[in-house]
Amino acid sequence: MRIKFYCDLYVSECWREKKERIIKKLRQNRLQPQVYVITLSQGSQNHLEFFSSLLLKQHVIRNAGLFVVGIADGYDEALSITAAIADHVYKETADADIRRFILSRQEEYEKAGR
Repeated sequence: MRIKFYCDLYVSECWREKKERIIKKLRQNRLQPQVYVITLSQGSQNHLEFFSSLLLKQHVIRNAGLFVVGIADGYDEALSITAAIADHVYKETADADIRRFILSRQEEYEKAGR
Protein backbone atom coordinates (compact mmCIF):
# COMPACT_ATOMS: atom_id res chain seq x y z
CA MET A 1 0.00 0.00 0.00
CA ARG A 2 1.23 3.46 -0.89
CA ILE A 3 0.53 5.81 1.97
CA LYS A 4 1.62 9.42 2.25
CA PHE A 5 1.09 11.73 5.22
CA TYR A 6 0.22 15.41 5.12
CA CYS A 7 2.98 17.72 6.32
CA ASP A 8 0.63 19.36 8.86
CA LEU A 9 -1.07 16.14 9.93
CA TYR A 10 -4.15 16.66 12.09
CA VAL A 11 -4.02 14.38 15.13
CA SER A 12 -6.39 13.69 18.01
CA GLU A 13 -5.30 15.58 21.11
CA CYS A 14 -4.80 12.38 23.12
CA TRP A 15 -2.43 10.95 20.49
CA ARG A 16 -0.06 13.87 19.95
CA GLU A 17 2.75 12.11 21.80
CA LYS A 18 2.04 8.76 20.10
CA LYS A 19 1.79 10.22 16.60
CA GLU A 20 5.03 8.76 15.24
CA ARG A 21 4.28 5.30 16.65
CA ILE A 22 0.80 5.32 15.10
CA ILE A 23 2.20 6.45 11.74
CA LYS A 24 4.80 3.68 11.84
CA LYS A 25 2.11 1.07 12.52
CA LEU A 26 -0.06 2.45 9.71
CA ARG A 27 2.87 2.18 7.30
CA GLN A 28 3.37 -1.42 8.42
CA ASN A 29 -0.39 -2.05 8.05
CA ARG A 30 -0.65 -3.32 11.61
CA LEU A 31 -4.02 -3.56 13.33
CA GLN A 32 -5.05 -0.48 15.31
CA PRO A 33 -8.81 -0.83 15.85
CA GLN A 34 -9.31 2.57 17.50
CA VAL A 35 -7.42 4.51 14.80
CA TYR A 36 -9.44 6.28 12.12
CA VAL A 37 -7.65 7.81 9.15
CA ILE A 38 -8.85 10.96 7.43
CA THR A 39 -7.76 11.04 3.81
CA LEU A 40 -8.23 13.05 0.67
CA SER A 41 -11.13 11.45 -1.13
CA GLN A 42 -10.31 9.08 -3.98
CA GLY A 43 -13.12 10.62 -6.02
CA SER A 44 -13.32 14.22 -7.13
CA GLN A 45 -16.84 14.75 -5.79
CA ASN A 46 -15.75 14.90 -2.14
CA HIS A 47 -12.78 16.48 -0.43
CA LEU A 48 -12.24 14.23 2.58
CA GLU A 49 -13.28 10.81 3.76
CA PHE A 50 -12.53 8.88 6.90
CA PHE A 51 -12.66 5.26 7.90
CA SER A 52 -11.33 2.81 10.45
CA SER A 53 -7.73 1.78 9.89
CA LEU A 54 -9.01 -1.81 9.96
CA LEU A 55 -10.23 -1.21 6.40
CA LEU A 56 -6.61 -0.79 5.31
CA LYS A 57 -6.43 -4.59 5.45
CA GLN A 58 -9.02 -4.95 2.69
CA HIS A 59 -7.88 -5.80 -0.82
CA VAL A 60 -9.42 -2.73 -2.45
CA ILE A 61 -7.66 -0.29 -0.15
CA ARG A 62 -4.40 -2.22 -0.06
CA ASN A 63 -3.90 -1.48 -3.76
CA ALA A 64 -4.81 2.21 -3.54
CA GLY A 65 -2.58 5.16 -2.80
CA LEU A 66 -3.75 7.12 0.24
CA PHE A 67 -2.95 10.66 1.27
CA VAL A 68 -3.63 10.81 5.00
CA VAL A 69 -4.38 14.28 6.37
CA GLY A 70 -5.44 13.22 9.86
CA ILE A 71 -5.56 10.41 12.40
CA ALA A 72 -8.29 10.23 14.97
CA ASP A 73 -9.20 8.33 18.11
CA GLY A 74 -12.44 6.72 16.95
CA TYR A 75 -15.40 7.71 14.82
CA ASP A 76 -16.59 10.70 16.87
CA GLU A 77 -13.12 12.20 16.96
CA ALA A 78 -12.79 11.68 13.18
CA LEU A 79 -16.00 13.68 12.71
CA SER A 80 -14.67 16.41 14.95
CA ILE A 81 -11.29 16.62 13.22
CA THR A 82 -12.92 16.64 9.78
CA ALA A 83 -15.06 19.59 10.86
CA ALA A 84 -11.98 21.31 12.30
CA ILE A 85 -10.13 20.86 8.99
CA ALA A 86 -13.01 22.42 7.06
CA ASP A 87 -13.19 25.28 9.55
CA HIS A 88 -9.43 25.87 9.39
CA VAL A 89 -9.41 25.92 5.58
CA TYR A 90 -12.34 28.33 5.47
CA LYS A 91 -10.72 30.70 7.98
CA GLU A 92 -7.44 30.66 6.02
CA THR A 93 -8.89 31.04 2.53
CA ALA A 94 -12.53 32.17 2.83
CA ASP A 95 -13.19 29.20 0.53
CA ALA A 96 -14.25 25.61 1.07
CA ASP A 97 -11.83 23.93 -1.34
CA ILE A 98 -10.13 21.68 1.20
CA ARG A 99 -8.39 19.54 -1.40
CA ARG A 100 -6.72 22.52 -3.11
CA PHE A 101 -5.61 24.02 0.21
CA ILE A 102 -4.08 20.78 1.49
CA LEU A 103 -2.34 19.90 -1.78
CA SER A 104 -1.00 23.45 -2.06
CA ARG A 105 0.43 23.35 1.46
CA GLN A 106 1.98 19.94 0.80
CA GLU A 107 3.55 21.17 -2.43
CA GLU A 108 5.07 24.20 -0.65
CA TYR A 109 6.43 21.89 2.04
CA GLU A 110 8.00 19.55 -0.49
CA LYS A 111 9.48 22.42 -2.53
CA ALA A 112 11.13 23.73 0.61
CA GLY A 113 12.80 20.32 0.92
CA ARG A 114 11.54 19.54 4.38
